[in-house]
Amino acid sequence: MTKLDGHIRERLLAPNYWHLATVGPDGAPQVSPMWVDIEGDGESEYVMVNTSVGRVKEENLRRNPSVSLSHIDSENPYDRAEIRGRVVRFVEGEEASRSMDRLTQKYIGEERYPWLLPGERRLMILIEPVRVRRVVGVEQFRPGKLG
Repeated sequence: MTKLDGHIRERLLAPNYWHLATVGPDGAPQVSPMWVDIEGDGESEYVMVNTSVGRVKEENLRRNPSVSLSHIDSENPYDRAEIRGRVVRFVEGEEASRSMDRLTQKYIGEERYPWLLPGERRLMILIEPVRVRRVVGVEQFRPGKLG
């Protein structure tokens, strides 16, 4: 597991929107803007997102747990971060509802998620970071790939 530290950690802890990319059954990408946070202790920390049971992203991730999250700094769009990882846990029930309320407090300052639909079930998704990187400015070519 790759550690979530420094600038990436700051971005995850702040109320920044991240884009979550999953892979559909036909191999096509599917991207959703997401609220995110960190879940776990200092030794085992995961990126946490929350969605509803039955959404396309849930179905994609149950079939293929590979995921990519990206974020750009609103002050400087050339300062970007990427986290690649794998979903390691799906959590439903009260714990998922509490995590959604925690995200709601972080992002909009309300105690409870205000847009819950009748019959909707929340789902907390924990992502193990595998590769974490930040790029500022123009990304360099990989060795041997130029020209």
